[in-house]
Parts: sequence; C-alpha cells; structure tokens
Amino acid sequence: MSATTTPAPLVRNAAEAERRWFHGGGVHTWLATAADTAGTFLLFVDEMEQGKVTPLHTHPTDETLYVLEGELLVHLDGSEFPVSAGGLILAPRDVPHAFKVVSPSARVLCLHTPGTCEAFYMSASYPIDDETVSGPVDFESIAASGQRNGGIQLLGPPPFTSD
Repeated sequence: MSATTTPAPLVRNAAEAERRWFHGGGVHTWLATAADTAGTFLLFVDEMEQGKVTPLHTHPTDETLYVLEGELLVHLDGSEFPVSAGGLILAPRDVPHAFKVVSPSARVLCLHTPGTCEAFYMSASYPIDDETVSGPVDFESIAASGQRNGGIQLLGPPPFTSD
C-alpha cells in the first residue's frame, strides 16, 4: 500500500497571501499553493481588467473558476457562455477553453486539482507589492513557461466569435 501525504492545517488571510503579476494579465493572490495542500490543489484569486483574454488552451488538471465579481465570456469545448458573479466554470483536464473579461473588471477564484500547474504559473508571473495593480502582458513568457514547466498547452489564438 502506498503512503499518501496529508496537508497540514492552513489558515491564510488575503493580506498574508503572496501577490503576483501574471504575464497573461492579472493580479494573482495565492491563497493555497501545492506545497500547502500536499499537491492536492492550488487556489488563487485572479483580478483582471476589461479586455483581458486568454488564448485557447488546455491544462493537465481540472480548472474550476468561480466568478466573485464581474462577467466573463467563456469558450468551453467549442461553445461560448456568459458567466457573471456567482457563476462557476469547470474546465476538466484536457478540455479546450479560453475566457475574456467583458465587464470593467473581474475577480475570479481559480482552483486547480491537483496542484501540478503551479510551476507554470510561478514561472509566468512575478511577486508584486500591495500597491501594484498591473504590469506588462507577455504571452511569449506564458508560452515559454508552459514549454518549460508543463501545466498548460496553448492551442491557438482567442477563439471568440462575439464581442
């Protein structure tokens, strides 16, 4: 029988969480890392501005997005869906998806299970202070991090058919 690792108890307020500028556009507030959860998941809040868009991509993990504030247009496995505050998106592993922020801003709680995408996100972002709210968007850095660390496969440009 194989041994499993159980995460230690964790309490972390947002003020104690690491803030990072993600090169795809957005401020990540890291609430739980893979190390915190013994690899079972990673959890962060993503704060984004209107117009932020992702390329069509997949992850080798299940990605769950809970919209805390704002509205997204989500492309999931060939179909588009508007999702507003209180809404949920589940992009199972290897299912093509993308999203764009259609409201003036959005805050989204992002959960990856298991937490194996963390190296991708960490390599495609950098730490910021509490006053920083934006930074440069660098999709080449995102692609390079995905190639180096796994965690994402870019499939093509943003697939949206409507504005």
